[in-house]
Amino acid sequence: MASIPVRSLRVSPCVLFAAASLTACAAEPRRFPLRAPVWVDDDLRPVDVPCRVDDDKPKSVVCAPDEYESMFGWDVADKTLFRPVTRFFAADMGFEAKNVNALDEVPDSSWFTNRIGVRPMTTDEIFRGPCDGKTIEDAPHADASWLVDKGKTNGANPGFRVNIEGVGKFLLKADEPDEGEKATGATSIAARFYHAAGWWVACDSVVYLDRRWLKLKPGLTFADNTHVKHPFDQAKLDSILDMAKHRDGKIRMVASRWLPGRMLGPFHYEETRDDDPNDVIPHEDRRDLRGARLIAAWLGHFDSREQNTMTSWSALDPKKPDSSPGHTIHWYIDLGDCFGSHWDWEMWNRRIGHSYYFDPGDIAEDFFSLGIIKRPWDHPTPNRELPMFDYFTPDFEPDAWKGGYPNPAFSRMTEHDAAWATRIIARFTDDQIGTAVRAGDYTDPKAAVFLKGALIARRDSIMKRYFSKLSPLADVTIDKDRVCAVDLARAHGTFEKAKFKYKSTLWTGVKLDTKAPLDVSSADDGSVCVNLPRVAAHESLRDDDPRRYAVLDIENGATPGPLRVHFYDLGPTRGFRVVGIERPSSTSRDF
Repeated sequence: MASIPVRSLRVSPCVLFAAASLTACAAEPRRFPLRAPVWVDDDLRPVDVPCRVDDDKPKSVVCAPDEYESMFGWDVADKTLFRPVTRFFAADMGFEAKNVNALDEVPDSSWFTNRIGVRPMTTDEIFRGPCDGKTIEDAPHADASWLVDKGKTNGANPGFRVNIEGVGKFLLKADEPDEGEKATGATSIAARFYHAAGWWVACDSVVYLDRRWLKLKPGLTFADNTHVKHPFDQAKLDSILDMAKHRDGKIRMVASRWLPGRMLGPFHYEETRDDDPNDVIPHEDRRDLRGARLIAAWLGHFDSREQNTMTSWSALDPKKPDSSPGHTIHWYIDLGDCFGSHWDWEMWNRRIGHSYYFDPGDIAEDFFSLGIIKRPWDHPTPNRELPMFDYFTPDFEPDAWKGGYPNPAFSRMTEHDAAWATRIIARFTDDQIGTAVRAGDYTDPKAAVFLKGALIARRDSIMKRYFSKLSPLADVTIDKDRVCAVDLARAHGTFEKAKFKYKSTLWTGVKLDTKAPLDVSSADDGSVCVNLPRVAAHESLRDDDPRRYAVLDIENGATPGPLRVHFYDLGPTRGFRVVGIERPSSTSRDF
């Protein structure tokens, strides 16, 4: 099932008397069912889709969803002007995400795979990122061994595709002349962060190549951003190579391994695909897409629009990529706009991350305040020592961050979605951040030092904001009669040590109306533990009997809301079983 129920509700029947008198029975508490949480969404199951004639190859049949081409101009206008108006009149106020399991987490799916959020990752795993199997590092360094078989069709950074026998296909992109090594480094670094966090990204790595390794396939063309085709000849190839940055006689580019399967075009940040049977949850109601706003804010990925995404079709038979059954995978691509950007218009450079390209809200505020409001972009301080990072700074307000233009999923991010993403971002240690930055292979060592420090500071700002309302306790485990968790805020020193004052409350009984305080043990590393008393009075009770059910609240004193653990007491032999985790915004009894 692609739609994942968070919990079941059980309400006792009410007795209806005469018309003049109603007597209602008290409702049963809401309980999580006694079953394992969903950790894998079945949207990865192979499905059949109707076959059709291939638009590009009339004599070929394709049994895959349709291709979609996203138009940048229309998307900006729709998301900035038209969509907000229609949503306003539809009275769409939003609600919590729908793809959340009973433990307040997101299952693995065609959109997201749990990694650093649920298990430790080594520095080697961080550095390798999505680059499993053969990579550009395995390519031969022989003359004419890299076949240039495709010109890059659009986008800001110039490039081309190479097909290397025995290794694979890679899109090679160069830096723009006025951005130093920023884009190639940013693409490689951001891919490591997105992958470790859980999203699907391509294998992007900085590479230094010799032009003698390249062999141009005759008759190539490429399309510019206006879809006008031009020849991709030796002169065009030489112009890209000459414009790229160089080191020790080699040409610096970023190599993006060609994605597997059939490319279907970008995915929408809202609604669903009608031609994908697995796509049943509206995209704007997916926690993994909503929470992606925070990793975009952390990395300064302002160009996080649908044109920088891709959906691919993975056929069950890899030898027939256009066949059914199969399933889709949803990717983030073109991450070179992270860590700042350089536009021809200086005012736009200043506004990146603070305001949309066209921001009716900011315009209205400036108009009615007569321009009195002080804006972050009025007097910014550019990075003159490292101009490729421009106005990307360690200091920022996570709540206030904006992409280039409104993103439907980002706009619906709730406090719970943000807290989920923050728990993932908090897992990145200082050393792991430095390891990911090392993948950028910057020539100037000061660039890596600055970027590592900026990302650590921005990570801490995110934790300080989104660990301030909902519980930062995670990694809940039960060993015999002892339940433990990790307070990520205390482990990182997010708040003053004196604020952390732990207490715990156990709720038991058929109505969960019996309240008992329990002692809490804690340590500076964030570990928190509580010893549980037996709840079930009789071993003969069925496993899901309400008398076996209990709720444990653990408060840390620094956050208004507790960690709320729902569990069953299955007896001394089988112990306690956690069936649900919640993070309410207050300690009020609302179960």
